[in-house]
This record gives sequence, structure tokens and C-alpha cells, in this order.
Amino acid sequence: MTPQDDSPVQFRHPTVDDGAAIWQLVVDAGTLDRNSSYLYLLLCRDFADCCAVAERGGQLQGFTTGFRSAERPDVWFLWQVGVAASARGQKLAGRMAHFVLNTQAARGVCYLETTVAPSNEASRALFAGIARRLDARLAESELFTEPQFPTSEGVHEAEPLLRIGPFDTGRAAQVYRNFS
Repeated sequence: MTPQDDSPVQFRHPTVDDGAAIWQLVVDAGTLDRNSSYLYLLLCRDFADCCAVAERGGQLQGFTTGFRSAERPDVWFLWQVGVAASARGQKLAGRMAHFVLNTQAARGVCYLETTVAPSNEASRALFAGIARRLDARLAESELFTEPQFPTSEGVHEAEPLLRIGPFDTGRAAQVYRNFS
């Protein structure tokens, strides 16, 4: 084990300088939808407060990307979560999500939404855990069906909407303090 492995994980909002490393984590994961590197740069610039990175010893270990729409300011939409293979099993995905929820709850967010393919058991367990820790309801409904995805991408599973909430904003801060 190197000294870098012993250093604590730090959570923060990303900067534009993190965009390329986030894109590389997506590529390395091999299971996430790969978006353009430009998109990750925009997320880090315009939605940094809705995104997070986990860093250890100066190396990115994981990320979450998300946003809030002007039409639904009480909802944080968590778009992607990625954790480096070497950092899996440390609950980084949940810890990053709660880091952002703590920030967003202070701004009036009381719902978390995301889409998760039916076969993605790890992500489903992640969001069930978040709902449980927030003591909030987790509801699933249809959002994007298989035929709505371009056929040039091959077969893409449906992406149902998972909605957690409403949750108490004070509870979000408490969970973050206890979980991080």
C-alpha cells in the first residue's frame, strides 16, 4: 500500500480542470454512457455545485454529475456516478451523492431524481440506500423507453425514473455529516 492509498478521500465540487479526468473515468469504467469531453467541461463550469469529485492524493477516485433545472428548482437530477476500479467498495458513490445533496438541500432541494436501467443492480442499491438514509420514499415510473434511444447506439435498455423524496433538508445535512 502506498502513502497515497492511506490519505483520506476529499470531496469537493469540480472545476473545469477536472473535466478530462471525469471523462477518462467514464471511458475506463466501460459501463457508463460515454458523453463528449466537452459536456463534462460544461458540467464542471456551469453545474459544478450540482456535481462532485472524490479525490485522494491528488488523483480523482470518483465523480457524480447532475443539475437543477429552472423549471423544477426543488429537484436535483443526478445524471452519472463513476468510481475508479481501485476505489470501489468504499461507498464513494453514496458519499459523493450525499455531499451534493447537503449543498443542494440548503438551496431548497427536497427531491433527488435519476434514471437507472432495470439491470443495473448496483445503482438501484445505491439509490435505495440513499432513500433509506434520508427516510424518504423511493418511487419508480417510466421515463425513457428502449425505442426512444437511437438505434445507432445499438440496444439501450429503458431508463425508468427513480424519484426520492420529499426529504427533510435538515435530514440531508445530518446524513452527510454522519455518512462522510
